[in-house]
Amino acid sequence: MSDPQAKPHSSKLEILERKNQEALLGGGQARIEAQHKKGKLTARERVDLLLDEGSFEEIGKFVMHRSKDFGLDKEYYLGDGVITGYGTVNGRLVYVFSQDFTVFGGSLSETHAEKIVKIMDLAMKNGAPVIGLNDSGGARIQEGVVSLGGYADIFYKNTLASGVVPQLSAIMGPCAGGAVYSPAITDFILMVEDTSYMFVTGPNVVKTVTHENVTSEELGGASTHSTKSGVTHFSCANEVACINHLKQLLSYMPQNCEETAPAVPYEAGNEARPALDNIIPENPNQPYDIREVIEGLIDTNTFLEVHQNFAENIVVGFARLGGRSIGIVGNQPAVLAGVLDINASTKAARFVRFCDSFNIPLLVLEDVPGFLPGTDQEWRGIITNGAKLLYAFCEATVPRITVITRKAYGGAYDVMNSKHIGADLNYAWPTAEIAVMGAKGAAEIIFKREIAAAENPEAKLQEKVDEYQQKFATPYRAAHRGFVDEVILPSQTRQKLIRAFKMLENKVATLPRKKHGNIPL
Repeated sequence: MSDPQAKPHSSKLEILERKNQEALLGGGQARIEAQHKKGKLTARERVDLLLDEGSFEEIGKFVMHRSKDFGLDKEYYLGDGVITGYGTVNGRLVYVFSQDFTVFGGSLSETHAEKIVKIMDLAMKNGAPVIGLNDSGGARIQEGVVSLGGYADIFYKNTLASGVVPQLSAIMGPCAGGAVYSPAITDFILMVEDTSYMFVTGPNVVKTVTHENVTSEELGGASTHSTKSGVTHFSCANEVACINHLKQLLSYMPQNCEETAPAVPYEAGNEARPALDNIIPENPNQPYDIREVIEGLIDTNTFLEVHQNFAENIVVGFARLGGRSIGIVGNQPAVLAGVLDINASTKAARFVRFCDSFNIPLLVLEDVPGFLPGTDQEWRGIITNGAKLLYAFCEATVPRITVITRKAYGGAYDVMNSKHIGADLNYAWPTAEIAVMGAKGAAEIIFKREIAAAENPEAKLQEKVDEYQQKFATPYRAAHRGFVDEVILPSQTRQKLIRAFKMLENKVATLPRKKHGNIPL
């Protein structure tokens, strides 16, 4: 005679096993179909797409949450809503976690957090990047302070890992509350258009508190954060494109702060680029696209722009030069004449600090008429924010080379990696103008009385403008003082840079002993 308790007990085990299998499969067939209808991959599909085939080793597959309050004792899934482990991307070791929105909305519990912290610890011990595939509604409400503590543990590890190993965050769905702060501490954030969102408080809370009617996309979508806030560095059309972007981004950076980025095979050839000799317009006020200069200098089709749609008056990104990875910072004359403003300064400063953290040499292309004037900039702190870029360059110990293509005026000349703040080599094109300010403004100040007393003030002004230009608005006066190492033809620049970075590859520079500096935040 069978035990009357056996059937219910067996049934409970069967239900638990079925749920566990669904979790292992990425949410079960029904949940997989629901994800696909939204244009989203499952958590496990994302990992499989990211990593080399057959390389993934999962850690914590059988972990389950410990809370029994508010009905959680009836809902258990293996893995507790996050897949964690390690594998390879193009043969290089990486650690990865992928949150599963189909399990408790991807919410973070105590054990969910412990799994993420564990792989971050392993990443720091073994010197390999951490990639987070984020898809979470935030802290698991049923666990209260325990889940909040889990977030704090992750934030702490993010901070300790910063500058030790690269940390990349892909936002693959709606991330709210505490779920957005871990990505914010990491080095780069990628978002997916139309399906991923980041906000501290969602549209419903915003409406309740401020009475604003705003959609999730308007409040925290990929377009918003890639153009307005600058929170995200890359906006991707879909999840496949996002993951491919992650792989490309990884290829430009080393495994950790002790290594250099992997080089690709390169055979030297004719490095002259005659097209660059005609790229600067004759009219000094006419714009041109600095990306054309970049493409003329680097290895073909290797430029990966960062923050492409944010603070477009400065261009930053990774490229290869002679097969080696470099970081590029360039003023963009085609937008706001290439002036430095608050957003441009913080954008470039963040990029410079990343490159310096991970031994990536810096190339600066300078065409800057100064800082953007006006009450808006002054009241919002252009002084402090502009100083961030100055601080970042001053602190950087990687090889640093500047090429002045046209204007280098005022304090912005100093800030844009001048010799005076530690640049290793500074080149200038013959079109370079290095001065305190533009010739017209300078003449109006210096020769004010003389111009006012002249029979023809306009002719006298033009005479003084020409005089000032001949004396100061050239690269040769700076070259005489050693502030510019060489005045070179644009067509020669690529060859000069390849040789210069090769010469600097064993550079050793140390900062004064200290706990850490106090960057003007």
